[in-house]
Amino acid sequence: ISEELQRAREEWEAVEEIRSGLGGAPAVAAAPISFREALQFFRTAELGERRRKLRAPRRRQGLAALLRFLFGPPRLQPQLRGEQELALAMAQCALDDNESVHMRILQTIYKKLTRSRLGCPRYGAHWEELGFQGTDPGTDLRGTGMLALMQLLFFVMDPQMLPLALDIFRLSQHETQAGPPMVEFPFGIMSVNITRIVLQALREERLSRECNRRQQVIAVLNDLYAAAFLRLYRTWKGQHKTIADSCFLLKELELSTKRKPKQLLKSLEAFVSRGPTAEGPAPPSPPSPSSRELSFTGLCDLEGELRLV
Repeated sequence: ISEELQRAREEWEAVEEIRSGLGGAPAVAAAPISFREALQFFRTAELGERRRKLRAPRRRQGLAALLRFLFGPPRLQPQLRGEQELALAMAQCALDDNESVHMRILQTIYKKLTRSRLGCPRYGAHWEELGFQGTDPGTDLRGTGMLALMQLLFFVMDPQMLPLALDIFRLSQHETQAGPPMVEFPFGIMSVNITRIVLQALREERLSRECNRRQQVIAVLNDLYAAAFLRLYRTWKGQHKTIADSCFLLKELELSTKRKPKQLLKSLEAFVSRGPTAEGPAPPSPPSPSSRELSFTGLCDLEGELRLV
């Protein structure tokens, strides 16, 4: 392809992206962003104030300290604490309309999930179609901040994870679901809740052993996020779950993430190594309780909102 033709194509795509915003707020004509580039932005961004506000784990004393030493999870190694602080600081960082990297993350997620080359307005009903609660996905990030969008960006930009992300997104819109598709399975809100679960596990030092073994924190968080989403996807699809089962499934997922993270990670590794075509039926689960009023944003009645400060 000639340089002139390539330049003309890029100019036309930029025009198309801008035109796609007609009828609403202007669309952002922004180049896609990789997870690596976005992470480097946060590594170099001024997050010092947010890091200073992070609440350090409470030190146990006496018998509690002895029991933790004998039976509790190990502490995160000192050389990994900076990466842990970065993850927690991102979770305190709100979506900022004036930050171009934030907008590129949002646009990249939209394009990857919808398979569209066009941009989209910053606000609008198209975000509800992706499974957020309203016209502004930023309002759904309480307690998870930009980390929730970063994990979703990882999910759609990693070549091995993208097919799974698209399968889950399609399931959330499946026509056999009872009622309006996005009410039955709000993909965006489910993703935010899984990030919240993973953050809770990190705060409670349930992931320290795996982080120490791999000498990584954010990569472990991302893999655990994908593994938890895979578990939810298998259960929802294999057992024909509906919105009435959501609270029970999220509670079960929270327990598995905290108590058996290594098992979840191994299931993801096996899934990736053999490919999604090798999927079999999910094992039976106990009957779920009836639910009167369902809410995704607070993990139903789990242990309350995640406390980061």
